[in-house]
Amino acid sequence: MDTLVRENRGTRPGQAERFITPVASVTEDGDAYQLKVEMPGVNKDGLEISVENNELSIIGRRTLSPIEGTIIHQESRPENFRRVFELDPSIDTGKVAARMDQGILTLTLPKAEQVKPRKITVS
Repeated sequence: MDTLVRENRGTRPGQAERFITPVASVTEDGDAYQLKVEMPGVNKDGLEISVENNELSIIGRRTLSPIEGTIIHQESRPENFRRVFELDPSIDTGKVAARMDQGILTLTLPKAEQVKPRKITVS
């Protein structure tokens, strides 16, 4: 089986770009879903968000300053972030909105009009 690998210009030729999966949470808020994805070190210029065939793809590239001195202990990882979500057809993908604030990406995924509850007037 062939594997397609995306390469980053900043890596050595033949070395694939590595990603880690960011943590995420989803809440429902009336007419929309709120998807929050934690990506420390990523600013809005480092984000790539796309929707294709009901698949939401999020890539966050960090801008990390070089470490000076000798590392004694390090728990943070230098890899960039990538996460893919399958969207329910009831989401209006044409109206998805995104906001980045202090390393937390918030996506508003509005429900399509046909799935929103509505009141029916009795005549």
